[in-house]
Amino acid sequence: MYTRRTPRSASGSGGLHRRTRNRPKTAAGLLATVALLVSACSSGSATTSAASAAAEAALVALPQATPAALSSYYGQKPAWRGCGVPGFECATLKAPLDYAEPSSGDIRLALTRKKATGPGKPLGSLLVNPGGPGGSAIGYVQAYAGIGYPAEVRARYDMVAVDPRGVARSEPVKCLDGPGMDRYTQTDATPDDGKERDGLVAAYRTFAEGCGADAPRLLRHVSTVEAARDMDIVRAVLGDEKLNFVGASYGTFLGATYAGLFPDRAGRLVLDGAMDPSLPARRLNLEQTAGFETAFRSFAKDCVRQADCPLGGKGTTPERVGANLKAFFEKLDTRPVPTADGDGRKLTESLATTGVIAAMYDEGSWEQLREALTSAMKENDGSGLLVLSDGYYERDADGAYSNLMFANAAVNCLDLPASFDTPDEVRGALPAFRKASPVFGEGLAWASLNCAYWPVHATGEPHRIEAKGAAPIVVVGTTRDPATPYRWAQALAGQLSSARLLTYEGDGHTAYGRGSSCIDRTINAYLLRGTPPTDGKRCS
Repeated sequence: MYTRRTPRSASGSGGLHRRTRNRPKTAAGLLATVALLVSACSSGSATTSAASAAAEAALVALPQATPAALSSYYGQKPAWRGCGVPGFECATLKAPLDYAEPSSGDIRLALTRKKATGPGKPLGSLLVNPGGPGGSAIGYVQAYAGIGYPAEVRARYDMVAVDPRGVARSEPVKCLDGPGMDRYTQTDATPDDGKERDGLVAAYRTFAEGCGADAPRLLRHVSTVEAARDMDIVRAVLGDEKLNFVGASYGTFLGATYAGLFPDRAGRLVLDGAMDPSLPARRLNLEQTAGFETAFRSFAKDCVRQADCPLGGKGTTPERVGANLKAFFEKLDTRPVPTADGDGRKLTESLATTGVIAAMYDEGSWEQLREALTSAMKENDGSGLLVLSDGYYERDADGAYSNLMFANAAVNCLDLPASFDTPDEVRGALPAFRKASPVFGEGLAWASLNCAYWPVHATGEPHRIEAKGAAPIVVVGTTRDPATPYRWAQALAGQLSSARLLTYEGDGHTAYGRGSSCIDRTINAYLLRGTPPTDGKRCS
């Protein structure tokens, strides 16, 4: 599902995707991301029963004492070295591939840090994670957080990031080469007949088989629980008594999981754009679909007030704007639009949909989206929407893809059982998804089938995270967040025993560093002085 948050550019106040705020990532393109981050149980009544079970099940804290079998990992001394980025140093640590059998082999974890600049008393390390799963935390801290977080925070904290297992520099999972991913991202994600459904299923199978062939053993050990346990090794190696952490989007699930496993070691945790770990994937996917519809309606209302809106003029209702966009998507389904792409790719319905969804992550991208839609709809040039889609998939100009989409699937499909098991189950759910979003619902429903063909069985289930005994944890929710609906922040805050809910009344995905001085001051006060906000505080 689309829950990832991407790094922001280091310049300015932020922008969507290589522009000025959050680049859209948070969970991935239609084929690869929906239903991945939080895939849940199977069909029908099983979804209801899983949700009921999650209401009772809670993540159990690990023993406070470090097991003897893990002592060598906790006692590592990192060999810091320069890594080609001014001000940063890098190191590699080891963690057990399988925590149940530490002697069965290691996995290498890459980390980076930028030492606190001063003045002021050092506060230790501040780990950051931009979401995904699959987003590179190292890339994020080196390109944005380590130089773009508030100066007073960087003055007191060593800014630290570790790429989670299977991600980027930490033994990355790889599934397809560039041409293979091009074919995958262009697959029709809204099949109209049996032949197209078979093509979509074949694409999912090919993707999954590629991942299984590349790292059959690793795929069994890239869960969020294992990544959270890795963070505790990092904490110890850095010499910190408690973990201080800022996680966005999927990073909130990672941070909450850490707090649930190690409540006594949870320091100042900010969970921005929160997820609800208690819901099965189909419910999460459906609620996220509604979240994108909410964001699209905000875009639609703004679009028709602009002179260059290609989807309707002043007074056009959001419903009509959505119908016009849907009609454009359907036209692309049979007649893709040319682009300036050097590899000859045309703008297909699937690529255009991903491009539009990418722009929903940040209202700062709405102008770019209007321009891209105008070019595609009126000038027969799909280049602008292709740029948005490529940025979301992290495809570079040479046709190479980052590890983002591969890790995204690997983590999501392991964390929870698949949302749907068969195409028939998806067809049965289409009315509910279309109701949640007339524009995006059908594509997001079919994208939820991805994990059905994964080569490794899921090891996780929906569950509550209470983290009893943890210090105050700040949970941040944005009222019109497309990827992590506000209700999820309310739900997570209701589960965590020490949570303080901080609300941003606005658009876009996540809130910290997006221009609200109220949000930023509140979070900075918590990080610097340990002063959490009053539960229920609201900012705009």
